[in-house]
Amino acid sequence: MLTKVKRAYIAGFLDADGSVYVRLKPNASYRFGYQIAPYVALFQSQKDRKKFEEICNLIGLGKLRVRKDGILEYTIGRTEAIKEFLYMVEPFVILKRNQVNLMLEILERKERSRDKKDFLVLAELIERFRELNYSKKRKYHNIH
Repeated sequence: MLTKVKRAYIAGFLDADGSVYVRLKPNASYRFGYQIAPYVALFQSQKDRKKFEEICNLIGLGKLRVRKDGILEYTIGRTEAIKEFLYMVEPFVILKRNQVNLMLEILERKERSRDKKDFLVLAELIERFRELNYSKKRKYHNIH
């Protein structure tokens, strides 16, 4: 269990150099033809690798990789790990508070999703990330 100060520090890191996102990925092997793919990521320059690795080890929920552009990326992709991380930092997040709360709602609803109606509600919630996050390259699919 991390101290309150460390959890606040990690929340600040997420606010400044992190991303909270979920998307629908077309995948015919899934029940409604789409996979719900959530993730949380933290980014850092390689020049600060040693300190960043210390932070990643404190969190202990994801994987660290070096991207092709040389940026370090720590990604948390398992649902339970994402929930654990978000509950840990939620009281301290400021800039990404809406993304954190929306992701937690989506993950909770995903567990209770039983039919197409439930899935469509999830899809609408996922689409809200388009308004909260910004990307010029991202493509969205109409699944209605």
